[in-house]
Amino acid sequence: MRVQRGIAAAKGVAFGSAFVLGTEDFRIPTRFVVEEVVDAELERFRHAYDAITQEIADNEVLASQQLGKEYGAIFGAHLQLLRDPKLKNEIEGLIQRLYSPEHATSKILRSFAQKFENLGDKYLAERADDIYDLEKRILRHLLGANREELSQLTMPVILLASNLTPSETAHLDRSKILGFATEGGGSTSHTAILAAALGIPAVVGLGQFLSEVAGGENIIIDGNAGEVIIDPDEETLIRYRDSVEKLRTIATHLETIRDLPSETTDGVAVRLMGNIEFPEEVEQCMHHGALGVGLYRTEFLYLGQDKIPSEEDHYHAYRQVLEPYQNEPVVIRTLDLGADKLPRSIQPYAGEMANPFLGLRSLRLCLQNRPLFKIQLRALLRAGVYGDLWIMFPLVTTLHELRQAKYLLNEVMDELYEEEIPFKRNIPIGMMVEVPSAAILAAEFAREVDFFSIGTNDLIQYTLAVDRSNQTVAGLYSPVDPAVLRLIQLVVEAGRKHNVSVTVCGQMSSSPIYTPLLVGMGLRRLSVNPSSVPEIKEVIRHINVAQAEEIAQHVLANFDVARDIETYLRGELKRICPDLML
Repeated sequence: MRVQRGIAAAKGVAFGSAFVLGTEDFRIPTRFVVEEVVDAELERFRHAYDAITQEIADNEVLASQQLGKEYGAIFGAHLQLLRDPKLKNEIEGLIQRLYSPEHATSKILRSFAQKFENLGDKYLAERADDIYDLEKRILRHLLGANREELSQLTMPVILLASNLTPSETAHLDRSKILGFATEGGGSTSHTAILAAALGIPAVVGLGQFLSEVAGGENIIIDGNAGEVIIDPDEETLIRYRDSVEKLRTIATHLETIRDLPSETTDGVAVRLMGNIEFPEEVEQCMHHGALGVGLYRTEFLYLGQDKIPSEEDHYHAYRQVLEPYQNEPVVIRTLDLGADKLPRSIQPYAGEMANPFLGLRSLRLCLQNRPLFKIQLRALLRAGVYGDLWIMFPLVTTLHELRQAKYLLNEVMDELYEEEIPFKRNIPIGMMVEVPSAAILAAEFAREVDFFSIGTNDLIQYTLAVDRSNQTVAGLYSPVDPAVLRLIQLVVEAGRKHNVSVTVCGQMSSSPIYTPLLVGMGLRRLSVNPSSVPEIKEVIRHINVAQAEEIAQHVLANFDVARDIETYLRGELKRICPDLML
């Protein structure tokens, strides 16, 4: 049994057979065989092995004749490895110990690849790719027509990958993907956010580990502790099965409070809304009882696209969310195209950036490319007639930027009026508070907006100078660092003074550990991952405002280290809702 520790991205526990994406494009369906078929399985393996050896020998001759000996040598290296009797003997040894030929092949070849990767020599480390290529060749021959592609899985699996894009994550079949783990990524990456929204247990930022896993191996994904357990022993399996049963019991209870009000024991309402990345997620919001959408990210329209989406593309995507929630607010954020998600279609607008996180992105990018921005603003105003639309500008850093955006919005309204196109004029206008300058000047900004939404993911990143997608500095990234809490406090006080509503929409709001603190600091609107709505509501329904304020005051007055605040808040949640602290 091996335990790989990473970053908890989406809560929950899942276990099943490994499907390694990238180095293996298909699933190994069987790990072990019965003793009676060992001889037949050995024969099947030898036949595949000999066929691949001959195929590579033919490729070596062909490449040498048509391209030159240096190209033929590529296949010659593969051939030399295959003709090594040690390799074949080790695989056959595992088959004799009742391993399936597919699983034995994957296990032995990956152990070879890992040795190459660990040598410290770049050239030799790159030879591991040759071994992965051999693995795929042999597995394809062994599985033949029985091969299952990721898009055509017939059995549920645990997906392991170097990384997953947000669009890849969004299109995962939840009935077939029990959980996933990636070598890269951070807890606030869009992939992690989507996994939480979809209810798929996930661990990210594990570092290199794929070479240690063979397809078909038993895997446990612990999205609560941020651990991946490879080939768990029986005692560990029993413990996790018990944990899953407890989680099911909690989930059943949380289902019963779906339609109950989100209010404290002394009757103070805390509105819970949903964060969504794609329009289809509105169904999840409604299913979990979210009262509207507090953050609708619109970048999906651009991701993976070679062309700029049209006004109609925008319009239909917004209307798809506004219509189901006609009587609840839907906060749509204008384009927040950043360094970590800049699609091909928009790159010519952004130019070269030496430091992209501090460069032309988000609202800055839109203001410098007004025709692009006006496409979205026109679509928003037109779709606004179908619901309670709120428009929010991202990454606002100066009052001048905010005023420019508002001026352009008014200009678009005038154009639509002249064209006699129906649109909604009286729309609440707000801004994301996600850089220190916006928090420090919150009182000034409050005079010019209808609402604030605190994006804690970027606020933490810019305040603490920590790249939120870099696992090497993940330990420095904390929502409860005293500097971050002081900035949140400034925004809440400015909102209260100027009668401007304040929401927290970053990942911080989706964790029940921070709920009492946020309520105690004066937050009465939280926008969370749809799947987190029930447990956040459970915490709210177990506290009163005086208790929450006492917790917040204690944190702000007595701690100066984020780690100590985390420990204290975990203890408080265990006291308030012990069942949520498995």
